Amino acid sequence: MYVTFAWRYFKAKKTTNAINIISWVTVSVIAFATACQILVLSVFNGFEGLVKSLYSSFYTDIKIIPAKGKTFTFNTAQINILQKQNDILGYSFIAEDKALLQNGDLQSIVYLKGVDSNYQNVSGVASKTIEGDFIIGTAENPGLVVGYGIQNAAGINTGDRLAPSLLTIILPKKGKVSVNDPMESLSEGVAKATGVFSIQQEFDNKYAITNIDFVKQQMGFAQNEYSACEIKTAVGINLLTLQTNLQQLLGKEYKVQTKFEQNQSLYTTMKVEKWVIYAVLTLILLIAAFNMISALTMLVLEKQKDISILQSMGAGRHMILKIFLSEGLLLGGIGAVAGIIMALIISFLQLKFKLIKLEGGSFLIDYFPVELHAADFLLVSATVAVIAFFASWFPAQKASKELIHLR
Repeated sequence: MYVTFAWRYFKAKKTTNAINIISWVTVSVIAFATACQILVLSVFNGFEGLVKSLYSSFYTDIKIIPAKGKTFTFNTAQINILQKQNDILGYSFIAEDKALLQNGDLQSIVYLKGVDSNYQNVSGVASKTIEGDFIIGTAENPGLVVGYGIQNAAGINTGDRLAPSLLTIILPKKGKVSVNDPMESLSEGVAKATGVFSIQQEFDNKYAITNIDFVKQQMGFAQNEYSACEIKTAVGINLLTLQTNLQQLLGKEYKVQTKFEQNQSLYTTMKVEKWVIYAVLTLILLIAAFNMISALTMLVLEKQKDISILQSMGAGRHMILKIFLSEGLLLGGIGAVAGIIMALIISFLQLKFKLIKLEGGSFLIDYFPVELHAADFLLVSATVAVIAFFASWFPAQKASKELIHLR
């Protein structure tokens, strides 16, 4: 019944035309702000999904690293723990450190990552090989797969057109620091360039991948000594549960990280940016709230006679309050529905025709990605409802408290 009164008041012709204008302006601003919020959140979802897909090619589902220092030992009993976990599909041991890569007169600082034969089954880096092959070789004849940025910086050939480059790799020896002769603290080895991968600039300019036995030999690692263990899990499992179980089984000497914790700063920054933009756009809704207060206050003055008739028929203060609250929520509801429809139409057109392009041409895609989430629609709708409720409360309360008499 309250909505019926509110709907009649909304569509009825007012004696003061300004009330109609302010009401429609309020609806329009709410619709615009709602559409903007959904579109911005959807674009952030699109970028977040794209970044996660890129980073998941490099970062594995679970990673075990030492709680202190750079290395840990992993014995047969601990390997059995991994093998007994049904949710673990595969694991690969890693030995890595900073290294100096030289190709003739050209050189580049890289993060050298020594991996074992299981690495291709655990990580998606091999599938991102764009030149040559993902071949890591052996300890005696190591192969080196470099990022696209490193290839350009060091002028590396993989053998497609010219002979493959023989690269000198200088690594620090574990636990050996000589003040008299710093070169005693370093080891020097040679690896043949076999492939080039391209994932994302952060990885392409930073990482080179080779055989784990070669790296361990150069750095002086013990037989069961590693820098990390990367794990691939079954699809759809709860990573936090598996993380907790592994942490308890392995003990405090190890630190178990999920793929999100491996690059926590990136995901945190993306979340913060998303909600800051959402908060800024909410200010537009707050501006619409002032228009709503003005429109409802003028409507209360306009409908004084109607209020007095309702009071004479036995309507209490709560009924009057609910009628004008319903009027404000109706304005907000119409604006929210219109905004959602606008956002859906624009999102569909963007997904179908890629109308809005990214400037610069330096990203992997040339258009704004859009990914619609039901939770965003619920959040924006709830935000509109809360703001509309509080904006309606003051005029509605004023209308319910005034004693109006017929003349």
